[in-house]
Amino acid sequence: MSRWNELPEGLDPRVRQLVVRLRRLKDHSGLSLRQLAAKTGYSSSSWERYLGGRSLPPREAVEAMARIGGDDPTRLLVLHEVAAEAWGTRRGTAAPETEVTVARVRLLARRLRVLRRPLPLRRRPVRIAVLAGTATAVLAVFSALMIVTVGDGETRAAPHGSSSASRSAPTYTCRVERIDGHWYAGNSRTLDAILTNGMAGPKVAEAQCLLRRAGAAPGDVDGIYGPLTERAVERVQQRAGLVVDGIMGPHTWEALRG
Repeated sequence: MSRWNELPEGLDPRVRQLVVRLRRLKDHSGLSLRQLAAKTGYSSSSWERYLGGRSLPPREAVEAMARIGGDDPTRLLVLHEVAAEAWGTRRGTAAPETEVTVARVRLLARRLRVLRRPLPLRRRPVRIAVLAGTATAVLAVFSALMIVTVGDGETRAAPHGSSSASRSAPTYTCRVERIDGHWYAGNSRTLDAILTNGMAGPKVAEAQCLLRRAGAAPGDVDGIYGPLTERAVERVQQRAGLVVDGIMGPHTWEALRG
């Protein structure tokens, strides 16, 4: 087990959570920094900065560490996304959600292969119409993605005092019932959604209802993934022998669904 130095004071808790997780994976792998560099393609000095909390590791490095340590890459990448947001905010750089949004729109444009295929002259009027329609669709998708959507039906909770927060919030109820050997509360039937602190929506409300049923009180069932919900998830994970990270994932859903 490595004797790690203390992380820098003032390091955002979201970044700290990612770094601690990466340190555990390195310890579990039993690799030295030099061996880790050989297996991932990132230098020893780079890993020293990443694991010391002095530099944010790139997404690819996090994925490589997940493979080496036998961890769920999806779960680790969620931590990385949250940490990247905190890191970017602290340094005054562009918000990762904006970068992800642009990347998604570009990917959509690349997938619209009709934009790249040359067409015979007689079909060019049709192509112009397709291009116009495609441009409209891409702009619509871009506008939709610029809303702080971070998952399938889940959004970042708006800060208190914002215009979004002042609108009437949706109300959720817990109608817990046993269906085909699984517990459901009537808000979502997901079995694998990734939820983390700051997210909101019916899937969060579903998790809160199931947490309450499991005896791990998450506070109000308001559909907002806050500190109380995170701590309730950690209690369930500890009780079920799972990795205790406060993130709802497939294994935690399985524990709650029964």
